[in-house]
Amino acid sequence: MKKYEQTDNDLKTVNEAAFVYGYKSFDDRGIYRLIDIANKGLDFKTFSHIFNRFSFTLQEWADFLHISSKTLSRYQNDGKSFDTLQSERILQIQMLHSRGEEVFGNQENFTSWLNTQNIALGNVIPKTLLKTTFGIQLLMDELGRIEHGVLA
Repeated sequence: MKKYEQTDNDLKTVNEAAFVYGYKSFDDRGIYRLIDIANKGLDFKTFSHIFNRFSFTLQEWADFLHISSKTLSRYQNDGKSFDTLQSERILQIQMLHSRGEEVFGNQENFTSWLNTQNIALGNVIPKTLLKTTFGIQLLMDELGRIEHGVLA
């Protein structure tokens, strides 16, 4: 079986999708491409491009992906690809992050929002919601409300 090689086009697809995920029109080829990337599994090289853009620690990523930090280190050392669910979570967080930068104007403002207790979200710190798909969707919805000036 031939090993799937990730390309710069995969990362480009993810970045392009981040700006349109759930909010603007998105052609079917793009969403199917994301599904294909998730199904084949992101490799650690692609993940490291995403990892380096964010202020999350390796331990936080391990928590988001429901694996140990030791297992995450093994992915790095062995060149192993993430499974479908982990790949999907990484892609969702990448899209959320890109959307947040768009709404807040820059990474620093979005990162500050992610790390600050939020009344509209039930007094939780938004970053703590990144462990589930439901939490990520809740944050995407909240970003839409913020963008349109609906803060309550």
